[in-house]
Amino acid sequence: MRMIDLIEKKRDGEPLSKEEIGFVIDGYVQGDIPDYQMSAWAMAVYFRGMSLEETADLTLAMAQSGDQLDLSALGGRFVDKHSTGGVGDKTTLLLGPMVAACGVPIAKMSGRGLGHTGGTIDKLSAVPGFRVELPQKEFLAQVEKIGLSVIAQTGNLVPADKLLYALRDVTATVSSIPLIASSVMSKKIAAGAQGIVLDVKYGSGAFMKTLEEARILAKTMVNIGKTLGRQTIAVLSNMNQPLGRAVGNSLEVLEVADALQGKGPADLMEVSLELGAWMLVAGDAVPNVEAGKVCLRQSLESGAAWNKFLSFLTEQGGDAQAVADRRLSVAPWNLPILSSETGYIQPFDAHKIGILAMTLGAGRVTKGSPIDLGAGVILTRKAGEWVEAGEPIMQMYGSNKEMLGEGLHLAQSLITVGEIAPELPPLIEEVIQ
Repeated sequence: MRMIDLIEKKRDGEPLSKEEIGFVIDGYVQGDIPDYQMSAWAMAVYFRGMSLEETADLTLAMAQSGDQLDLSALGGRFVDKHSTGGVGDKTTLLLGPMVAACGVPIAKMSGRGLGHTGGTIDKLSAVPGFRVELPQKEFLAQVEKIGLSVIAQTGNLVPADKLLYALRDVTATVSSIPLIASSVMSKKIAAGAQGIVLDVKYGSGAFMKTLEEARILAKTMVNIGKTLGRQTIAVLSNMNQPLGRAVGNSLEVLEVADALQGKGPADLMEVSLELGAWMLVAGDAVPNVEAGKVCLRQSLESGAAWNKFLSFLTEQGGDAQAVADRRLSVAPWNLPILSSETGYIQPFDAHKIGILAMTLGAGRVTKGSPIDLGAGVILTRKAGEWVEAGEPIMQMYGSNKEMLGEGLHLAQSLITVGEIAPELPPLIEEVIQ
C-alpha cells in the first residue's frame, strides 16, 4: 500500500477502506508518512469529504493510535460531555458536580484554551494547589471514591489527533466536517465514554458560525457515535453572546461557585440544566430529560452539588476554602466601561468579547503562550437588559494599566444602546439524538 495512491484515490472522490484509513493514521503517527503527504491527503478530504463509514473508520483509527482508558472496572455507566468551544463556557465545572451528585460518575479529560475560547484546565489551574495532571491509577481511584475527576489530557491519548490537528491548523483544513468530527469523537472513544453529550455551539463566538453548519457537524458526530456503539446526543446552543457574565479563568471559577450555590446567571443555568439532564439520560440515571432537570435542581437546592465540587477540588489538591471564600487571584487593575446612554443593551459580538479577554491576558495566542489567570471581563449588563447613562456595562481586569488601555477602545466599540429591546434567539435551538 502506498500513500500516494491513497492521496490520488481521495483526490478523485473515491472512498477509502477501513484498512486504507488505518494505514494512513498508523503511518503518520509512526513517522513513516511525511507531513507533506499528510497535508495533501487532508486537503483532498477537505474538498472531497468522507462518507459516514469512512469518518467512523477514521475516528476509530485515531482513537486506537495511543492509550485508551478502560473504565469498566469501576462499574456504572460513564458519560462524557464535549463543547465545541465558546466564550465564557464554564459548563464542565458546573455540570461535573451536579451530574455526579445525581449518581452518574464523571471521569473527564479536558483541554486548555486557545485563542478566544477558554479551556477547562486553565480555569481549574486558577484554584491554588489544584493538580490538573494525575497518574491514571489515582485518577480512577478518585472517581471511585467521590464520583468525579477532571484532568488534562494524557500525553499519549489519541496522538494521531494531536499530530493531525497541528497540521490542519497550518494547512487551512481545520474546518473540514469529517476531520472535526473524528477529532472530537476519537478523544471521547479513547477516554472510555459509553454515553456522549455534545454541546455544539454556533454563532459569532463559536467555531461554527451558522446553525446549519452546526447541525451538519452535530448529525455527523451523532451518527459516528451510533456506528461505533456509543449513545450520542448533540445539543445545538447559541454562542452569539458569552455564556454567563464572567470571561476569564479565576472570574469564571467564582461564577461557577455562585451558580452551585443557587446564584448563577439564567443563561448559564439554562444550558447547564439541558446538557446535564441529557447526561443523566445517557447515564441511565433518569427516564427522561424532565426528570433529569428535577434531579439537577435538587442537587443545587440541597447543597449536594456544591459539596461535591468542594470535595473534588480538595481531592485534587486544590484550596477549596479559597474558592468558598472568594479568595482566588484576580488581576489588580480594573476599569469599568460606562454607558453614555440610557436604554437597552444591544447584542454583543461574543467573538470580540473573547478577543477583549485575550487582550487583557486571559487567553493564549499559541498553545505555549502564558496566560494571566486573574485577567478577564465581567459583563454587568447583557443584551436585552436596561442600563442608565453612567452605569457600568462591563468591568475589565488586567495586570497593568497598559493592558487596560489596550482593551478600552475595543470594549467601547462593542457597546450599543438602543431604545428598543432586541429580540434574542433561543439559547437551545435543537437536540439531535
